[in-house]
Amino acid sequence: MAKYFDVHPENPQRRTITTVAESIRSGSLVAYPTDSCYALGCQLGSRDGISRIRTIRNLDDRHHFTLMCQNFAQLGQFVQIDNDVFRAIKAATPGQYTFILPATKEVPRQLLHPKKKTVGVRIPDHAVVQALLEELGEPLLSSTLLLPDEEEPMTQGWEIKERLDHEVDAVLDSGDCGTEPTTVIDFSSGELEIVRRGAGDPSRFE
Repeated sequence: MAKYFDVHPENPQRRTITTVAESIRSGSLVAYPTDSCYALGCQLGSRDGISRIRTIRNLDDRHHFTLMCQNFAQLGQFVQIDNDVFRAIKAATPGQYTFILPATKEVPRQLLHPKKKTVGVRIPDHAVVQALLEELGEPLLSSTLLLPDEEEPMTQGWEIKERLDHEVDAVLDSGDCGTEPTTVIDFSSGELEIVRRGAGDPSRFE
């Protein structure tokens, strides 16, 4: 059964955040809130976590996982960014955007798109996940919590606990965080492509 943690959306309890971070380091798969839907998250190099996310969401190996990063300095360790792209991403973060970029050697191979060698990265504007990332000291490997054959993600922590009680190890609940996923911008080919229009305003990239 999944452990259930109720946290304040703006001032998350430090003890709870520490407990959840320790469980992630120990190999747990958690459901947690972001500024754009709930997400599934595990430690960066967790093969088991990756496999479990793929199973829950019925994903193939072309799916772009996302590295949820605390800040721009951390993001820069895991993706290659030229000056023009740097400025564009910097102006839009933190926020409801995911950026697809060429990965550095810091990214575990199993996370990369098999042909493009790219990975998704984002910096969320949400107090709970920011506190969790600060405690972890590294990105959280993530994927939107959208179940197969469903059009919208679940928005309530108690519902996630009920539905995925035997598939995740912990649920971090800070209330409703919306159903609209991030806007996805692909910079990997040298030309900007808006892959998905979502919660972040895409007009700044058009």
